[in-house]
Amino acid sequence: MEELTLNDQEQRRLEELEILEKAGINPYPYSFDKTHTASYILTNFSDDNPEPLSNVAVAGRLMSLRRMGKATFCHIQDDSGKIQIYFKKDDLNDFYEQLKNLDIGDIIGIKGFVFRTRMGEISVHAKEAIVLCKSLKILPTPKEETDENGNKVVHDAFADKEQRYRHRYIDLVVNPQIRDTFIKRAKIISFIRKYYDERGWLEVETPILQPIYGGATARPFMTHHNALDVDLYMRIADELYLKRLIVGGFEGVYEISKNFRNEGMDKMHNPEYTALEIYVAYKDYNWMMDMTEDLVWSLVNYIHNKTEIEYNDALINFDKPFRRAKMFDLFREYTGKELKGLSREALLKTAIEIGVEVDPKASSMKILDEIFSVKVQPNLIQPTFVIDYPVEMSPLAKKHRSEPGLVERFELYVYGSELANAFTELNDPRDQRARLEEQSRIRAAGDDEAMVVDEDFLYALEIGMPPTAGLGIGIDRLVMLLTGEKSIRDVLFFPQMKPEK
Repeated sequence: MEELTLNDQEQRRLEELEILEKAGINPYPYSFDKTHTASYILTNFSDDNPEPLSNVAVAGRLMSLRRMGKATFCHIQDDSGKIQIYFKKDDLNDFYEQLKNLDIGDIIGIKGFVFRTRMGEISVHAKEAIVLCKSLKILPTPKEETDENGNKVVHDAFADKEQRYRHRYIDLVVNPQIRDTFIKRAKIISFIRKYYDERGWLEVETPILQPIYGGATARPFMTHHNALDVDLYMRIADELYLKRLIVGGFEGVYEISKNFRNEGMDKMHNPEYTALEIYVAYKDYNWMMDMTEDLVWSLVNYIHNKTEIEYNDALINFDKPFRRAKMFDLFREYTGKELKGLSREALLKTAIEIGVEVDPKASSMKILDEIFSVKVQPNLIQPTFVIDYPVEMSPLAKKHRSEPGLVERFELYVYGSELANAFTELNDPRDQRARLEEQSRIRAAGDDEAMVVDEDFLYALEIGMPPTAGLGIGIDRLVMLLTGEKSIRDVLFFPQMKPEK
C-alpha cells in the first residue's frame, strides 16, 4: 500500500490535534446546542437594546483568525453567513491557550453575548468556547480587500472549475455565494410541487430499475439483479409507468425523479439528471401548453419578481402568451426548404445541401432532428412552443386531429435550449403497437437509441387509457435558466466527472 505523504501544514495540524487531546479537549464531540445564526444576530442586534442577544450560542467554521496577545478575533461562517467572535484571555483561561492550536477550517462553538466593537462591527464576546471539529486539510482561503472606490477585490479565489466540481464541499465553504444557486433550485422544485398539489394532482414514485426501458429515445445504463438473475435497466423516463397509473384510475399524477441516460456529456447534458413528468386525464396538448406557460411564467415571477430576465447576452421576456410556431413552418423559416412529406433520401439530400452533417444511414427521424438542432433551435431565444411534429419523431404522441402525418406534440424552447416536451398522449393500443414495432425495425437497422416494444405497457393501453395530456420538464435546464448559470454542472451539487488519474 502506498504511504500517505503529508505536507508541512498537514503534519502540523496532526500535531495540534494530539496537543488538544493531551490537554483533555475532545476535538470531535457529539453535539452542540446552537441557539442563533450569524444572519439573525447581524439583522436583529440593537445598540439601544442589546439584552435580547445577551446569551447566545453560535457555531461555525473558522474563516479568519487574528491573535493579538490577550485578545483574539476570528470570523466563523455558518450556513447563513459570517460573524466576528471576540476572545479575551481572562474570560477563557485554559481554552485561550489552545487557540494557537486552531486553524482556518476548524469548526468551533461559542457561548457569549453580542456587542459592537469600537470599529463598529457586531460581534459575539465569547464566554465559553468548544472545539467541534479539527480540520486536517488546508482550506483554500480567498482574501478580500476593498479598493479605493469601495469595491471588494478577491485574491486567491478557489476558481478552478474542475476542482470546484470535484470538491463541491470546499466550493460551498469558500465560495458561499454559489449556495444561492442551490437554494433557488430547492425553491423551484418546491414551487412546482406546490403548484401541482394545489390543483389536486398526486405525486407518485415509479421504478428506477426497469425490465424494459422506455418513454424516450435514449441509450440506457444496464445492470444485473443477482437474486432474479435478470438484466435490468435504469430508467430513461417515467412516462410508461405514469401512464399505467392513469389507466389505473388516477386522473392526475406527477413525479420529480432522477433519470439516467448513457450518452455524451456537455454543458447541457449529465448522465444523471432530474426530470418532472406529469399526466392529466381528459386533457390535450393545447390545455397542457396553457398550463406549462402559466407554470413557467409563475416560476419566473416567484424567483425574480419580474417577467423579464437577463440570460447570457439576451433579455428574455416571459410575458404571456409565449410564441407558438409549427415545426415545419420553422424549418421553412430558417432553412428556406419545404421538408414536410419528404422521403428519407430526400431529407438526407437536403441536409447535405444546407450544410448539416448526418449519418448516411440515419432514419428520417434522426435527420429531421439534426436539421432542427443545427438550423432552427439556436434561433429560439424567446420562449417558443414548437408544435405539431411529424409522426416519425414522436412514437408516443397521438396523431394530429386535422394534419395528416403529424402528431399533437409541443416542445418549449428558451435561449435555444429545450425545457419541456409534451403530447396529447397516444391511447389507441393498435396504433401504439404499430409505432413501437416500427421503432424496433429502426433499432434493428442500427439506431440503438430507438424504443423497444413494451408488451405490458401495450396490455395496459388495451385495458383502456382515457384521453390524456403528458408533459416532461428538464429541471436542471430550468434551474440553469432561472439562476443564470451556463453549465448543467453549475446546478448539480455533484456532477459526473472523469476519474482523476
